[in-house]
Amino acid sequence: MSATKSKKRRSGHPARAHDRGRAASGRPARPAGPKTAAGAWIAGARLRTLPLSIAPVALGTGAAMVMTDISKLLMVLCFLVAVFLQIAVNYSNDYSDGVRGTDDVRVGPPRLTGSGLVPAKRVLAAAIVFFALAGAAGLAITIITGHYWLLAVGAAAIAAGWFYTGGKHPYGYYALGELFVFVFFGLVATAGTTFILAGDVNTESWAGGVAVGAIACAVLMANNIRDIEQDKLVKKRTLAVLIGRTASRVVYVFWLLVAYAVLAFFALLYPLAPLVFFTLLAAVPATIIMLTATKPREFVTALQLTSLVGLAYGIGLGLAFAY
Repeated sequence: MSATKSKKRRSGHPARAHDRGRAASGRPARPAGPKTAAGAWIAGARLRTLPLSIAPVALGTGAAMVMTDISKLLMVLCFLVAVFLQIAVNYSNDYSDGVRGTDDVRVGPPRLTGSGLVPAKRVLAAAIVFFALAGAAGLAITIITGHYWLLAVGAAAIAAGWFYTGGKHPYGYYALGELFVFVFFGLVATAGTTFILAGDVNTESWAGGVAVGAIACAVLMANNIRDIEQDKLVKKRTLAVLIGRTASRVVYVFWLLVAYAVLAFFALLYPLAPLVFFTLLAAVPATIIMLTATKPREFVTALQLTSLVGLAYGIGLGLAFAY
């Protein structure tokens, strides 16, 4: 037997040897990735984040129905803008973090670019395609409503999505992620939907935007708490990195309390709104996990539960407004 073959037999499969090396260095081994190209692209789209884009549109639609009958076409277009933009942001983050090297030390599911599953240029192209689809749906809304200033709002949303991790100075690396998530996934998405459908914005929309924006911030915080140690290694200064794990857990709870304080207010005004408190069946376990979690898998579970809370909250409160 040759020396080369003997060495291969001792070291085992290269990927497994690599994972053992990571485990020995104190970093958790990266979870196994998808087995097919289609699975890789679906994983890269991060479908579990889509509730964050659907919730504010659903809530904004319900708020619009308080004032007037709505156009179903415009409603569908609003949902398309939100979903396409979310997927575009996910692919652009995958590309930017991958080429920057941030994902080299991540402990979550492997990314398309950072793991080498897909060439970086193809991931960038996918991001551009979905940004374009979101822009096309937004342009249709603008033409139908005649509010051409909405183009500026759309451009700002696309820029916010790209520069979260893209460009020379991505704001996601300077503890500004929660601020932009609150503004664009909360206020802009909710109030924007209401304005497009009703031509005006009411208290239901603004306060609802605060609530779903707060839940979106809680989701981001859950993600960033999980990655604190790895983000420190690559000098990604998220809010969680700056304030530490304990304070970050407190902030996560604060965001959820904001959302349920808003719900308590609307429960006094809308008969069906108290039913949305059933989302606590997911929010309470998510909070317990977040306060006690020590492993990446636990933080991912909390993140997924919080995303589910956001979706159920947005749809539920939107229906309470509508009916």
